[in-house]
Amino acid sequence: MPQMAPMSWLVLFLFFTLMFFIFNIINFFSINNKKNFNFYKKMNKQLNNNLLFLKWMW
Repeated sequence: MPQMAPMSWLVLFLFFTLMFFIFNIINFFSINNKKNFNFYKKMNKQLNNNLLFLKWMW
């Protein structure tokens, strides 16, 4: 049925946006482990004088 073709693009778009948001939520809750926290702390200490880095991070 050719008249149903745009619906497939809508379904694909909704699927990928949903997967993007779900991945973001999972990352937000799983970034709280110690390894990542120490990594970001070290990165901040190493580049705390870099205004461009702080502008990018916040």
